[in-house]
Amino acid sequence: MYPIHRNRRLRTNESIRSLVRETTISPNDFMFPMFVAEGTGVEVPLGSMPGLFRRSLDLTVKEVKELWSLGIKAVNIYVKVNDKLKDNAGKEAWNKDGLMQQTIRAIKDAVPGMIVMPDVALDPYSIHGHDGIVENGLIINDATVDALTRMSVSHAEAGADFVAPSDMMDGRVYAIRKALEESGYHDVGIMSYSAKYASAFYGPFRDALDSAPGFGDKKTYQMDYANRIEAIKEALHDVEEGADIVMVKPGMAYLDIVREVKNAVNVPVAVYQVSGEYAMVKAAAERGWLDHDKIMMEQLYCIKRAGADIISTYFAKEAAIILNK
Repeated sequence: MYPIHRNRRLRTNESIRSLVRETTISPNDFMFPMFVAEGTGVEVPLGSMPGLFRRSLDLTVKEVKELWSLGIKAVNIYVKVNDKLKDNAGKEAWNKDGLMQQTIRAIKDAVPGMIVMPDVALDPYSIHGHDGIVENGLIINDATVDALTRMSVSHAEAGADFVAPSDMMDGRVYAIRKALEESGYHDVGIMSYSAKYASAFYGPFRDALDSAPGFGDKKTYQMDYANRIEAIKEALHDVEEGADIVMVKPGMAYLDIVREVKNAVNVPVAVYQVSGEYAMVKAAAERGWLDHDKIMMEQLYCIKRAGADIISTYFAKEAAIILNK
């Protein structure tokens, strides 16, 4: 009751605001998505993602060392596959000497403590740009799951700490967990993209990897953005199947889903603040419409407040620099 209770007393200055702050973030909360290309000394700017690059393995390792020095302890890895290596089955995905496998080994050799979570999906390897094997214009679930298990085991053999299936095929988490166990990789975790929506926010990412679908869209496997309960069901299924971490993707437009999933599961929840969300902030800031750093930090706090334990974000390095100050 006013004036006995004056809520503004706890907002008087920064010292008291920081003392009673409910949500905090640190570099420990971040994963940094990285794009890897073939070659040496290669650094290709990503036009729709200002400040980011597709780098060759040698420069990727250099950047990983910088990330580690900033306190960032996890990276997501995505590779740009040569078109000559693409087919419908995605066989290059489990090549023990493939670019992804080389990248995992190189990062773990250079920075053993860095948690490496390679992407598990066929779209970078597919001639069709889809996350699964195509037959008669349809994405085939079970044959794709078999390919994803082979891909996951090859990542574990290369030294991955977690595998990160982002494909949204049914039953893939259980199949991957079973394959990892049978291959002796008991300690390799699974971070499942459990609630991955069919979103228009992914456009810049697909430019970065040249992985846009060659026909149709991904709505037969990625989720309808009108749905909420379905996300909870997907997350619970993945936990039952052996997921150690579940992910919601995209981020800012789906914070209601983040909270619902966080309330439903008993494992850490990751959120992917995706390329389109990053690009919008960059574009508005370049035009002077928004204060870049303030918007960036506000969004990261909002994602954490909604229930994220882990934030995969292209802002990780910039945010870590600010937080370390």
